[in-house]
Amino acid sequence: MKNMVNEASWDRILRVVVGAVLLWMGWGGAVSGGLAWVFKVVGFIPLLTGLVGFCPAYALLKIRTNKK
Repeated sequence: MKNMVNEASWDRILRVVVGAVLLWMGWGGAVSGGLAWVFKVVGFIPLLTGLVGFCPAYALLKIRTNKK
């Protein structure tokens, strides 16, 4: 099976931090209304891709931050 990880460790850490901050802002009350819902939904994308190590956008654009 082909290795599906296309993110370097620094990229993954950055994505998890950004995703957590967006989720905290959405649920923590830092923003309200429709923007809070946007932060809640969009926050899951970098969090999930950072935890998994695979970014579909990188795959489509043939980008790899981990140089294997």
